[in-house]
Amino acid sequence: MKLIDNIKGGLDKISVETLKERAEAIKNALPKVSEKKEEKPETKEEIPEDCIKCPSCNNIIEKKSLGSLKICPNCAKLFRMNAKDRIKAIADEGSFKEMDINMEAANPLNFPDYSAKIKGLQEKTGLKDAVKTGTCTIGGYRCVIGVMDSGFMMGSMGSVVGEKLTRVFEYGTEHKLPVIIFTCSGGARMQEGIVSLMQMAKVSAAVAKHSEAGQLYVTVLTDPTTGGVTASFAMLGDIILAEPKTLIGFAGRRVIEQTIKQKLPDEFQTSEFLLEHGFVDAIVEREKLPDTLKTILKLHNCKKEVE
Repeated sequence: MKLIDNIKGGLDKISVETLKERAEAIKNALPKVSEKKEEKPETKEEIPEDCIKCPSCNNIIEKKSLGSLKICPNCAKLFRMNAKDRIKAIADEGSFKEMDINMEAANPLNFPDYSAKIKGLQEKTGLKDAVKTGTCTIGGYRCVIGVMDSGFMMGSMGSVVGEKLTRVFEYGTEHKLPVIIFTCSGGARMQEGIVSLMQMAKVSAAVAKHSEAGQLYVTVLTDPTTGGVTASFAMLGDIILAEPKTLIGFAGRRVIEQTIKQKLPDEFQTSEFLLEHGFVDAIVEREKLPDTLKTILKLHNCKKEVE
């Protein structure tokens, strides 16, 4: 009872004003919570339909000003080319004859919505899959060509891409013709699982037989060339060319940094970095590619069309 009386006596001595002062002191001692500012919605820059914003110089330019080679007139940034435009820029006029036109992908794993996605992209791009193959002449020299298209599932390699490229090398081996492949891919196609990964070995085996037959194989690495494509036929060329500032690699930059616990150079996985370290033979400006390929075919005594 005495303890309770002492507590009551102490409370009586504390005035209301004292309690307010102590509460205020405690309040001031606590870390202040900043008031959340009302975020203003970002205003999206409106770009006219016939224009495009260059990701390099940030200028808004007319699409037609890119020209047939898709090059920014301000900073020379290379925009991605589809397979049709690439062939038109490289092959002699009217010389391209397409192979395996109607080959289409199945859905071996019954992957949800895969068949519908393929059909939608076929309607959008006019392609059956992510690569266009055929025979043509470059500067009058006969060759077999394969051009990957990033507009079709980022040029990912599934069963159709692997089979069409394998047939390119088999045709080149049988008819003693050089093969030129323009790579542009995010790698193996996950919707086809192990079937897509098997294409790496299948195409590489066809490349080996083409090489054993003494035929020339040239790869032109374009942006981006990554994943299983880089890990197989893209880096097996007798001569490996690349366009400027092309992204070339296998695993992603962050994955590598997290694995090795080191910061990678800014220019890592670019064509310039690979040239410096001996993985690429030459970097060729887009407008110079036809003449460069013509010179290579000529130096290797490839067949002329008149023959």
